[in-house]
Parts: sequence; C-alpha cells; structure tokens
Amino acid sequence: MSISFASALGIHDKALSFRAQRAEVLANNMANADTPNFKARDLDFAAVLAEQSSKAQGGQFQLNRNNSRHIEADGFPVGDSSLLYRTPAAPSLDQNTVDLQLEQASYAENSVQFQASFTLLNSKFKGLIGAIRGE
Repeated sequence: MSISFASALGIHDKALSFRAQRAEVLANNMANADTPNFKARDLDFAAVLAEQSSKAQGGQFQLNRNNSRHIEADGFPVGDSSLLYRTPAAPSLDQNTVDLQLEQASYAENSVQFQASFTLLNSKFKGLIGAIRGE
C-alpha cells in the first residue's frame, strides 16, 4: 500500500506556501512605505485557499495566464484577483496607501499563522514517519 502525500497532508502544504507569498507581499508594502504613488496590496488568504482547494478537488491546480507572452511562475497566477489593493485609513499627500503600523501588524499575524501551519505540517510528517517505522 502506497502513501499519497496529497491525501495525508491535505491542503496544509498549499496553505504554508500561500502564507509565505503573503509575507512577501506585506514585506514589499513595508519596503515601499516612502515611495510616492505606491499602492499597498494584500493577499486574501481565505479566498485563495478556498479556490485552490476546489481546484485540487477537481484535479485542476495550475496557473492561469491571460496572455501567451506571460512567464509562468510558481505561486499565484499573473493578474490574480486575490491580490487586492488595500484601502487606506487616511489619505496621504504623496498618494501612498501604505500604513506601516498596519503592515507590521499584518506581517506579525501572518508570521504566527505561518508558524502554526508549519508546526501542523511537521506533526503530520512525524506521524507518517512513525507509521512507516511501525511505532
């Protein structure tokens, strides 16, 4: 009997990947906090995970490209609607929508959730190793 990682791990490996991608988006926002006209973005984690879960159940997990000249990437598709612009709480003179305190709080929350996902995935692997060894 073979072990299927897809059925053993469920969606947790994809969740970990999306958390890492969200960390990149939030870090990019923080890096551009002083850039004029920069628009803060964020990844709607729940929507992305639900979409990918439904695609995985249907046997379809791939990138969507809306132009044949776009380069394929590992991660969310080019032009994905789940990467949204953040609405600023207060207007700024230089049209920058980054609120550094909000970005730092979101990054910290995402970091804790990433660690929780990683811990869960780690325990799943330990369980699989224990099953293989017959413990």
